[in-house]
Amino acid sequence: MLPELKIQQLRYIVAIVDEGSFHGAARRMHRSQPALSMAVRELEQRLEQALFERGSKTGLTPFGAYCVPRFRELLGMHDRIARDVSLQAEGREGHIHIAVVPSVASRVMPALLAEFITRFPGLNINLHDENAEAVCNMVTAGEVELGITSLWQNNDSLDYSHLFADEVGVVCRQDHPLAAQRSLGWRELQGEKLIRNGTSRLLLNTAAASLVENSEFYISNMISLIAMLEAGAGVTTLPQLAFPEHRPELRFIPLHDPSVVRRIGLVKASQRSLTPAAQAMEAFVLDKINGSRTDQSDGRT
Repeated sequence: MLPELKIQQLRYIVAIVDEGSFHGAARRMHRSQPALSMAVRELEQRLEQALFERGSKTGLTPFGAYCVPRFRELLGMHDRIARDVSLQAEGREGHIHIAVVPSVASRVMPALLAEFITRFPGLNINLHDENAEAVCNMVTAGEVELGITSLWQNNDSLDYSHLFADEVGVVCRQDHPLAAQRSLGWRELQGEKLIRNGTSRLLLNTAAASLVENSEFYISNMISLIAMLEAGAGVTTLPQLAFPEHRPELRFIPLHDPSVVRRIGLVKASQRSLTPAAQAMEAFVLDKINGSRTDQSDGRT
């Protein structure tokens, strides 16, 4: 049966050799000299060999000279592993895979991630830019641990934590007759060429459902959608975060009747635990976004 090597006893042996005396090692290890002597005797009894020559304060036996460099190697490996495990447990080392809908990825995540990687410099982050359905599918399949998306319907395989609401409005060219309005109702859109997109389903089950149902034009790609809007091919509805603010040719007009919002939240698999790194990301996102919303509602800055 192999003898059990206690890490603390090995530290004492190495300290005695490095300090050149039991007294110096006891001072360095903050232990009494008799305690160190007892630990050495216990280890020698377990190994059934002496480590230090009898009558010599710190002289190593041949067996002791064989053991000390191996004790150092074992201590170094132990300390490296303990450090790595501790950093993993604290969420300060590891990989995070997160999927985010494009509007949030471009408008919200840059500032969040810049602060996060400053706080957790040892973490590696892989961010996937996907549509809402794909984000949910990637989390469910285990391809990513976290997702930030809109959840269109209840999903028992996902846990959802609400982050914020994103107001839906009408997007048209600046020279469109509707562009002069401060807000719009769905009846004012009747007769307009509505270009549906991936977020148009937000209007379903509302008073404006007929606009979507009667639309004959659907574009899923945002770049193509913007090009069509700028060409004057029609109007569309978008959540405000998805509105391309850097496009001066376009105008966003809030839709007040019905008032529609896209609910954005953090999703994770309900039956899988997060890695410590992902736990750190989850806590950070919830704190920064929900904390910011609480501050604003309280009138704080």
